[in-house]
Amino acid sequence: MLLSLVIGISLLALGFAGYLLHWLLKQDEGSESMKNIADAIKEGANAFVKRQYKTIALFAVVVAVILFGMYYFSGDIATAVNTSIAFLFGALCSSIAGIIGMVVAVRANIRTAAAARKSINKALQISLRAGAISGFAVVALSLLGISVLYLLYGANPQTTPFMIVGFAFGASFVALFAQLGGGIYTKAADVGADLVGKVEAGIPEDDPRNPAVIADLVGDNVGDCAGRGADLFESTAGENIGAMILGVALFPVFGINGVLFPLVVRAFALIASAIGVMVVRTNEGGDPMAALNRGYYVTSILAALSFYAVTMWLLGNVYFFYAGLVGLVTSLLVLYITQYYTEHKYRPVQQIAEASKTGPATNIITGIGVGFECTGAFVVVIAAALFTSYKFGVLSGVAHGGLYGTAMATMGMLSVAAYVLAMDNFGPITDNAGGIAEMSKQSVVVRRKTDRLDAVGNTTKALTKGYAIGSAALAAFLLFAAYLDEVAKLTGKVFNVVDIAKVPVFIGALIGGMLVFLFASMAMLAVGKTASYVIEEVRRQFKKKGIMEGKIKPDYARCVDITTRGALKSMVAPSFLVVIAPVVVGFLLKAEAIAGLLMVATIVGVLLATVLNNAGGAWDNAKKYIESGMYGGKGSDAHKAAVVGDTVGDPCKDTVGPSLHVLIKLLATLTLVLAPLFI
Repeated sequence: MLLSLVIGISLLALGFAGYLLHWLLKQDEGSESMKNIADAIKEGANAFVKRQYKTIALFAVVVAVILFGMYYFSGDIATAVNTSIAFLFGALCSSIAGIIGMVVAVRANIRTAAAARKSINKALQISLRAGAISGFAVVALSLLGISVLYLLYGANPQTTPFMIVGFAFGASFVALFAQLGGGIYTKAADVGADLVGKVEAGIPEDDPRNPAVIADLVGDNVGDCAGRGADLFESTAGENIGAMILGVALFPVFGINGVLFPLVVRAFALIASAIGVMVVRTNEGGDPMAALNRGYYVTSILAALSFYAVTMWLLGNVYFFYAGLVGLVTSLLVLYITQYYTEHKYRPVQQIAEASKTGPATNIITGIGVGFECTGAFVVVIAAALFTSYKFGVLSGVAHGGLYGTAMATMGMLSVAAYVLAMDNFGPITDNAGGIAEMSKQSVVVRRKTDRLDAVGNTTKALTKGYAIGSAALAAFLLFAAYLDEVAKLTGKVFNVVDIAKVPVFIGALIGGMLVFLFASMAMLAVGKTASYVIEEVRRQFKKKGIMEGKIKPDYARCVDITTRGALKSMVAPSFLVVIAPVVVGFLLKAEAIAGLLMVATIVGVLLATVLNNAGGAWDNAKKYIESGMYGGKGSDAHKAAVVGDTVGDPCKDTVGPSLHVLIKLLATLTLVLAPLFI
């Protein structure tokens, strides 16, 4: 009955996404010149995603074969078949989730730009509802995928959750490639376009004379939409399976209810998100951000009510509801912290803008300082969430209730994932809409509206990154606890202490910390290298007579192709580093060393991602703060310094930081899948 309910609500959520898509496609597409630009963006995005997912599919098949071989030669044929099938199914669902986000975004951008000619409310609703299509598809596909595998593998609540962990690994594997490849693409194009266009040539952003401008607009879709869709898909998949595994330990108390609770509560949260999306509206003089926040608050309140109802129905223990409420409050606090450090209204961004008066060096120094500073509040909130939810779990009076309480907090935080992903996709859609309005030479009034939405979109993208890293921290702890449970189950011994004083464990921990920094380095260098190709191409085209005069159309396709080849080539090495390193450590140093690797990699990854995400967002909005007229406005020395800082921050917030979210969870799901081989 419970699984039928989950499947039914998930199908309804997909139906709601279909309704939103039907509504979206009926909206006005604007003028012919707008259509031409939107078609160029769509063509570039489709070409990149097609080539990217062909590459990912090839690697996924190779990894599935290796997984099958490792278990087969260990003598466990059943696990070899189950794990490899679950891995491929998770990879497929994650790919579909990411592609849906990109496909919808490249159809929503022009409709948002066209709607801005009439009403800012219409443009706001189009961009948010288009983002919601991806949000509902991501969460519903995650629930459906897990439910189908659960039924396929026998629906035994005490053993089946351990058999489907390959699904989470497959989702994480695709998410890392999608986020990293898209992130390298989007920032290489952005850096190339900005450095040559704005800094060297002195032309505005999204100027049609810039050969890299279409590649830049394409990047918003393949990085923020496809990449983040796959990212949050694997977050929900990994968290659901991890919570189900912890629920197995409580089977004597709650029976099947404790195992399937994560799926049921997530399904009801979809209904809350649907209502939240539909209540968002504003007037011409209103604040679009206030409208989005209103939708978020409605979603959170309804999610809390549904969490209470499902908890009392299935578990009958109010303390687990309190633990879930901790997660919901944590998501709100993480969003506030991110907003404080990345919005121009507050001290950190204003401090960076003021530092720009004395040049790029002081801008960058101040931005790094802000990034380091923000870890303080973030860690306090996450630590308080874990401690409080654990205590509520203990107060429940249930054996092993403490860890299940932390699982509840993670469920609570991710219960608003569909709405948050809608806000995230809102950002690149409005960014593209602004580019289309600029390149098609729309009126100042229209451009002013798209600029307002774009500014809000910058904030929502930053908020979503904060949310993603917060949920990654809680989910990683949950998956770590599931790994300890898995090892204990396999060995028949209690495994709840990791002794870092042991040499193998210390070595594993050291490698875990190093892995995060080495991955970040490889990703950052990949952006720099690919951007250099774009810069050289833009400079070459600018030398052609007639381009700067606006008489000759630049070769946009050439920049798109250069960026695509560079990004796809660069994403392979860092992605496989993350897969190979823990496997080597596990086989050589065994299960406890892997636990040390997981602990340190999670802690270091969470902190570094927080620094990079918020510093990058603050640099971006400091530049926009100056462009609003502060410290001399556009073209001033302070503005030039801020552009340099923003360019440095671009790969931090859109490539490395978001990829670290996925890295943390990929390590956890990979080691959970391979735990039997590390004993």
